[in-house]
Amino acid sequence: MAHLTWLHRLLSKLTRARVGSRHAAHAQTALPSRHTTATTTLLATPPPAPPASSTSREEPPMNQPPDTLETTHTATDAATDASGDGDSPTGARAESTLRAAEAAQDGSAEATAEAAGSGAPARRKLRNISEIRAFFRTNETPVFFIGATSFNLLGIDRWVRNFSYIPFYDSWGGYHPRVFSPPLIAHADFESGEDINNYLLEHPSVQQHIARQMERHAPGERPKVVMVFFDERTEAICERLGYDLILPSFELRNHLDSKITTTRLGNEAGAPSVPNVLTTVEDYDDLLAQAQAAGLGDDLVLQSAYGDSGKTTFFVASRDDWNKCSTDIVGEQVKVMKRIRNRATAVEAVNTRHGTIVGPFMTDLTGYPELTPYRGGWCGNDVYPQALRPDQRARAIEHVSRLGDRLREEGYRGFFEVDVLVDLDSDEVYLGELNPRISGVSSLTTVTAGAYADMPLFLFHLLEYLDVDYDIEVEEINERWRELAATDVFSQLIMKTSKSELRLITEAPETGIYRLGDDGTLTFERKTLDWTYLNEPEEAFFLRVYGPGEYLFKGADLGILVTRSRMQTEEGELTDAARAFIQGIHNRYRATPVETSPAPMNYLAYLK
Repeated sequence: MAHLTWLHRLLSKLTRARVGSRHAAHAQTALPSRHTTATTTLLATPPPAPPASSTSREEPPMNQPPDTLETTHTATDAATDASGDGDSPTGARAESTLRAAEAAQDGSAEATAEAAGSGAPARRKLRNISEIRAFFRTNETPVFFIGATSFNLLGIDRWVRNFSYIPFYDSWGGYHPRVFSPPLIAHADFESGEDINNYLLEHPSVQQHIARQMERHAPGERPKVVMVFFDERTEAICERLGYDLILPSFELRNHLDSKITTTRLGNEAGAPSVPNVLTTVEDYDDLLAQAQAAGLGDDLVLQSAYGDSGKTTFFVASRDDWNKCSTDIVGEQVKVMKRIRNRATAVEAVNTRHGTIVGPFMTDLTGYPELTPYRGGWCGNDVYPQALRPDQRARAIEHVSRLGDRLREEGYRGFFEVDVLVDLDSDEVYLGELNPRISGVSSLTTVTAGAYADMPLFLFHLLEYLDVDYDIEVEEINERWRELAATDVFSQLIMKTSKSELRLITEAPETGIYRLGDDGTLTFERKTLDWTYLNEPEEAFFLRVYGPGEYLFKGADLGILVTRSRMQTEEGELTDAARAFIQGIHNRYRATPVETSPAPMNYLAYLK
């Protein structure tokens, strides 16, 4: 991680003068000093909130009545105007907006607190999906999603009352009423997504924000916290603060995160992987000897036990290929696979006390240089009816269900994601890697027709960690998802920069809805909270990550673009629309070079 530390220190030095006044302001309020491996985070001033527009067409969240919309955004304007300072922390603006939205939606805080008092009747068992949906619609226990961005679970606040986001990056600049992004304070160098989440948990403003929400909505209860990346230190912080981290333990998740462990468990469950051998390799000749003995041939794919998408998968068909990756392989336990022509798909599932619920399958976009600098790196997904044939889908569901049952024997419950590979030559269906966590495809799972027929998969995860008893018919739900989950068309592009040049962003596209014209021009249409209201294939929702004052470098995150049209052809090429969307977003960035001699290194921001 030395190269990451070097980059962060360099960028911190470049921005220290610009943020010094903010640090001084924080000191006056007695605040102490301070992601997919989520993002490289820079000491850069967050962009000011965009000016409110009385003519913009905003949509209310699902759990917020339309007649409260004007109240909510009037409060946003008032909070911004009252500060009198364009550089006021986005967290303060977001907090003002959040309080206004909750007051409009929920009525008085006193009434909410009284309803949650000790005299309330005990919860009865929830008997079906309708009752479960009503339960979440009236949920009183605040649930907080913490991370580098709000991307993974964006839109869940439409389904779960008192669900909100605490990201490092406020992609809306104070506009989203359910987002609280704290003011920047001094911190140690970030080297992983876990570091970012731990920083947020220990941030005094975050702790004060959570305490206020608990006092208003569920006094005496412990707040529920969910995130993509965490470690043992995260668990210790949550325990010390009295927060419930509603995820499987780090020890269990780390054990299952190993590609070696996943392969073994899948084999035990009758859910096979691509033909492989689990071994250690000393040199290229040793690799070939073991591969030929296992019938794998000499065109191979090597994976180490742990690692990020695209960074620990190596394609080896020659000694030159081996020389490029040997330092990462020799002496380590690795998975050596036969290289196949495959269609890669991703699917999310939830392990519940009643069985495994399997979501929609979507094809992966990987390695496109327009989107990622990493060969084999994940950079998006397409959900569409023909992602798998019906017979392939049935076999894939069976594999995922068997793996889920085996994971339950290990004590795992809740959300997980699996890559599924279809051999284009033999038509065999194989398990790929397991990601025992909320993933980068959660965003699309939430908006498919299957989710609206029942509810988003993440809500089944919440049921496992909230104090509620419930009954569901897993086979019935899986059958409905099988029929409905593939009727929608949605795509997402995970956009990174490929240039190594270090540049300071001076202009960046806003988060919101864009439209692609007949001439290929991309036009900003309106602000909005998420991708729910996309209607036409020419529209796209762009969630910005890096904005003005941040830096671009190889692997830096521009943002996520979601649209209701396919971004990849059956031949494995980007569609013309995808290229136009990508170019249109890039054209809206303006950045100036920063003089430095060493080449900057990079980070992955979103992991599956």
